[in-house]
Order: sequence, then C-alpha cells, then structure tokens
Amino acid sequence: MDLSLDHDAWALAQDAADPLARHRAAFHVPQHDGRDLHYFVGNSLGLQPKTAAGAIAEELASWATNAVEGHFRGERPWMHYHATLREPMARVVGALPSEVVVMNTLTVNLHLLMASFYRPTRERPAILIEAGAFPSDRHAVESQIRFHGFDPTTDLIEIEGDEPNGLISMAAIERALAEHGPRIALVLWPGVQYRTGQAFDLAAITMLAKAQGSAVGFDLAHAAGNLPLALHDSGADFAAWCTYKYLNSGPGAVAGAFVHERHGRRSDLPRLAGWWGHRADTRFLMAPQFEPAEGAEGWQMSNPPILAMAPIRASLELFDAATMPALRAKSLALTGYLEALVNTHLGGRIEILTPADPSRRGCQLSLRVVGGRAMGRALFEHLAANGVLGDWREPDVIRISPAPLYNRFTDVLAFARSVRDWRPS
Repeated sequence: MDLSLDHDAWALAQDAADPLARHRAAFHVPQHDGRDLHYFVGNSLGLQPKTAAGAIAEELASWATNAVEGHFRGERPWMHYHATLREPMARVVGALPSEVVVMNTLTVNLHLLMASFYRPTRERPAILIEAGAFPSDRHAVESQIRFHGFDPTTDLIEIEGDEPNGLISMAAIERALAEHGPRIALVLWPGVQYRTGQAFDLAAITMLAKAQGSAVGFDLAHAAGNLPLALHDSGADFAAWCTYKYLNSGPGAVAGAFVHERHGRRSDLPRLAGWWGHRADTRFLMAPQFEPAEGAEGWQMSNPPILAMAPIRASLELFDAATMPALRAKSLALTGYLEALVNTHLGGRIEILTPADPSRRGCQLSLRVVGGRAMGRALFEHLAANGVLGDWREPDVIRISPAPLYNRFTDVLAFARSVRDWRPS
C-alpha cells in the first residue's frame, strides 16, 4: 500500500483493478466545480441509482394505462409488489424470505414490533439500550415504557461506553445483563452505532439476552447494506432498518423489518393489526376476523406504497449484482486505506473514534478533530468547499463512510489531501 499523499498512482491502480468499479456508473454522482463530488455520506443518504427514475416511471405508466387494474396487470402487479422485494432484501440481511418484509419507515416498524415483543410485567418492565442511542430509538423506547405504565427513569437501562471514545465492549453488555437481567423485558441494540461506527456481534448479544429470558431486537439502520448480516442465524426475535442509507432508496424511503421464523405462525402473538397483514388468500373476503399472514408479512398494516417501493427494487438489483461478500471485501480495503492515511499523515489533526479492529466496524470511520468543536466545524466546511462531503454529528464528530458500491480509492486519497491542506485560522 502506497501511503503517499503526493502521488495517486497506487489509488488509481486499485480503482482500475476493482471488480466492483463498474457499479459506480450506475449512480448519479453530484458535481462540484465540474467534477464528481467526493461523496462520503452513504451512511446518511445513499446516492441515487440511475435506474430508480425508470422504476418509478414504469409504475406511473401502469397507473396511467391500467388505473386500478394495475393491481393485477403488468410485469409486476401491485397486489404482489412487496413480494418482489422479499428475496433480494433477505439476501442483504441474511434471512429467510418469509422472515422479511418491506413496509413503513424505521421507527414505525420498531413500534409495531415492540407492540409484539416488548411485553413488560411489574417484575420485568425494563428495556436495555446503549447510552447515546440515536434519538429516535430512545424516544421510541421511552414512549413504549410510558405507554405500558412504567417509568423510564428506572426502567430504561442505558449501557455507557467502557472503552475509549465511548465504545462498548461485549463484557459491558454481559455485565449489564447479569446485573439487570431479571428486570429486562427487551434488549434493543444497534447493528452499528451511528455516532462511533462500532459494529456489534448480533448472535452473541442475542445469546446473552436469551440466557436472561429477554426478547431481543436490532436497529440495523447503519448495518443493512453495510455489513454481511445473518439475521436468521443470530436468533434475534426481530429487527428493523431503513433503506435510504447504504441501500440507496431515496429520502424517507420505505423501511424493512425482520421477524424470526419461530414467530411467523404465532397467531397468538399480540400485534397491531392492519388489513395488509391479513392472509392474502382471504383478505378480500372482508371478514371481521383478523387472520395474520405467515411470516413477517403478518405485521404489515396498509396497502404498500408502490411508487416509493420502486427505487428499492432498483437498488436491490445492484446489491444482487455486486453481492454482500464482495462489497464487504472492498469496504475493508477502502476503510483500511482511509485509516492508514489518517494514522500516517493526519494524526495531529484528527483522531479515529471507530474501533481499529475491522471486525468491529463497517464502512464508517468517525473522526474527532483535534482542538474541539470550532476547529471541527472549520475543517468540515473546508472539506465541503473543496468537494469532499462528509457528515457532521454534534458536538465534534465528522463521519466519513466510503460506500463500496460507488466510492473509490481516489476518493479516500482526496479526503486525506484536503485535510492535509487545511490551514486553520
């Protein structure tokens, strides 16, 4: 690995040899001063696949041509449109097709799934999350605790980081479960922590939670499309994720949900029901009794939003063509190159908060600028002015995420050069 910032031959050679390089041309890359922007914000909003507009246009054309009959006519009748996303999405998250459904948005899905799997009692009322969880997750679990008549001040348990930079060890999770286990009704944990970029072992957390008699679910907002996942094998009860980050499906895109197959036929499991979760073969008999569909589809609520689902289909086709193992291999190389450049040249300006162990992180490196918030904002604005776009998180973190579907080694080099050339006032 050539770590020089003054020559780009090595980075260009890596890009030329990259077997996934062709996929970059499948995306619209924003421009800056007539050149491609160096875009590192796939962890916030993925780039638009060029086929997304056509996928939406197909459904608009069906609406124009077929009107209501579009539910039954055309290449992808709307009645079953959500089912066309089931298998490719299952491949992304490592699940059985029956365990996956595309529906709603992330926090809505978390609430729907907690309605089934957070069943607090006076003896076991608590939810365990990480300290510094994404605010929407914390709002959701706090409101669930209050909704059931309990008190978040005592029944929301947050694990503080026990490693440098706020990282959380598996030992800390094990200690918290050993201490509070008899009171914990649900463990709700991230696949990747949004601020630090730390990735977690889902199967190990599930095993620890189940040993204490707790239900366990995962928020995979920063993991789906980023890391190879094995949701089915993890044994988790449920999971939810958005599709607008690494899954490139557009702002506010429809989300995904997972329910393990052991729960897929449980008609006794409490849930908030809607008619699209009813068995498809009897749904239109319009009977008053709710008969849940088998699998994750039984948690659906309403008629799927076809125009909003079309970009997901466009993106999942790219994931199928690339494959998660190949994407992970490139991600390791890109992030490793970024880490090496930072450690070699930029240590006096920025420090890496994300774990150094590649198995404990995905695409994202979270960077703290030496000198505090004002210096951090100054660097962030310098980068943006020079065509390098990262993501700012208060109070002092710049997140840089080389997404392997479209980012290049030369993008990473451009970031490092821009940091080197920064002259703080």
